[in-house]
Amino acid sequence: MNAVTKHQAHEAIPADPMVSMIERLVLNPDADLDKMERMIALKRDYDRDNARIAFAAALAGARAEIPPIMKDATVDFSTSKGRTHYKHETLAGIAKVIDPILSRFGLSYRFRTDQGQGGVRVTCIIAHANGHSEETSLACAPDGSGSKNPFQAVGSAVTYLQRYTLKAALGLSAEVDDDAQGAAPRPGQNRQPEPPAFNPRAAADRLITAINRRKGNRDDLAELWETEKATRDELPDDLFAEVKAKFIAAAPKTPTAAEIDPNEIPY
Repeated sequence: MNAVTKHQAHEAIPADPMVSMIERLVLNPDADLDKMERMIALKRDYDRDNARIAFAAALAGARAEIPPIMKDATVDFSTSKGRTHYKHETLAGIAKVIDPILSRFGLSYRFRTDQGQGGVRVTCIIAHANGHSEETSLACAPDGSGSKNPFQAVGSAVTYLQRYTLKAALGLSAEVDDDAQGAAPRPGQNRQPEPPAFNPRAAADRLITAINRRKGNRDDLAELWETEKATRDELPDDLFAEVKAKFIAAAPKTPTAAEIDPNEIPY
């Protein structure tokens, strides 16, 4: 036996005993047709069960390796109902993470889209190389948020459903799942707290109170005047003059007000 023959024999796929039995029945002109049909049905069920087992094992292995998906897109728009702001993961971002892992386990996915009765339905199909597949479907109305035209509304809904059916089918997770905020925006939703508006009168009163507490103490007054420079610069002229007068009155051995530069410690 030459080397080529040995190599081919080594790589030969073991014969399936059930297939061999069916082949013998087919070649036998006296074979019982009912028995042959039962054998074929049994083989079909056997293959289906094995494919389902292989699918479950592959999916479990892939899910163990897929990390949480990072949110890589931001939605931010305002309507008469308020501002909508949230982050979400894109379909491209999900695919970039999961495609190499799924491929390594013999898994793939595709989408089927249907439209009717004013809504959009997307089905995600996860398939294994051995033939078994499972489907996950979701439906929703076209996404009319923002200023989308009808075509954009349908496209946005399809993309939304593709992401969510894929995530549901594979059991994917994200850091924080807040994507549903876009469905019902509320006034001020997710808005970052804004700093209080500058109140000149309140700022002047606060400085005057602080000055009175340090009355007669040159060092404390000097420190207060320097640390509150930003506040002093925000005051209108009349309130600045009022604060400066209080400072002069509180400081020991003060010169006249006319001799004080507004940007210097007035004593």
